[in-house]
Amino acid sequence: MSKPIRIVLGLVLVAGLAASGWVYLRLHRPAATATLTLYGDVDIREVQPAFNASDHVATMTVQEGASVKRGDLIATLNDTRYAAMLAQAQGQMRAAQQALARLVAGSRPEEIAQAKATMDALEVTYRNNDMTSRRYAALTPTGGATMQQRDDARAAFEAARHQYEAARQVYELAVKGPRAEDIAAARGTYDAAAAAVALAQRQFDDTRLYAPSDGVVEDRILEPGDMATPATPVYTIALPNPLWVRTYVPETALGRVQLGNTATVSTDSFPGHVYHGWVGYLSRTAEFTPKFVETPELRTALVYQLRVYVCDARGELRLGMPATVTIDPAGPTPFAPPPGCGPDDVSHN
Repeated sequence: MSKPIRIVLGLVLVAGLAASGWVYLRLHRPAATATLTLYGDVDIREVQPAFNASDHVATMTVQEGASVKRGDLIATLNDTRYAAMLAQAQGQMRAAQQALARLVAGSRPEEIAQAKATMDALEVTYRNNDMTSRRYAALTPTGGATMQQRDDARAAFEAARHQYEAARQVYELAVKGPRAEDIAAARGTYDAAAAAVALAQRQFDDTRLYAPSDGVVEDRILEPGDMATPATPVYTIALPNPLWVRTYVPETALGRVQLGNTATVSTDSFPGHVYHGWVGYLSRTAEFTPKFVETPELRTALVYQLRVYVCDARGELRLGMPATVTIDPAGPTPFAPPPGCGPDDVSHN
């Protein structure tokens, strides 16, 4: 066979192989609307509540593995010191309240009557001493009284006059009642005492620790007798809600995923159970694939973090559990849990 013929046959063969490859790729290339399968795990979120006070731990009311609801009492501190501070503040507030009430009410009728009686009695003494002083003053020039008697009478008169003036002022004040400035000062004292009670009550309440969210206790960090401070966590609580599967989508498939796409999640732990969900988060920043991603061909690629939110009515999904995510790019984008969201046993369908 001549050389030109061999060259022509070679070119025909290469062209045929290229055409066959093109046809094969066209026939076997995944459609843009085909489902997308990704791998990840159920995300772990934790909270570590701590007391907003310092003292020794008195009780730890829940054990590791226990489920808690938001607002459940989970620990207490020794509250002896805080209870004493609260009682002291309450006593001071009651005293300030009584003082303010006394000023606002003014003088009682009995107090006014007593002040008037005292003033009247001293007025009689004052006038008698006045007449006696005048009499001795008139007798002294004629020798009817000594100068010492005159001076003593004058001194007694002045003393009685001062006592009477003081009693008269007391009576007038009793009739007028307390000044507005005194009432305002007493009210300020009471307000300060009430604020001190509120602070003491808050400090006492801080000796109780409540669960900040629904969750599962993963770790008891402190035990009764340990010293607790605001900087010392007491528990580690895993938060299962909202529950999502963290996975990663390659750049080549990014255009096939939209926020709100419906998705399903399955695990090896519960074969046949399908958990309905939807794409709730898609990162805007690329990153290198984490080492735990199962697909080897993606481990050196740039990917985007994606979260599929899941309704888990049976509580079967565990935090950290590996999961397979299947996203339907052609499905609706409801941005909300689809109807009947929850695990379905496909064997019952």
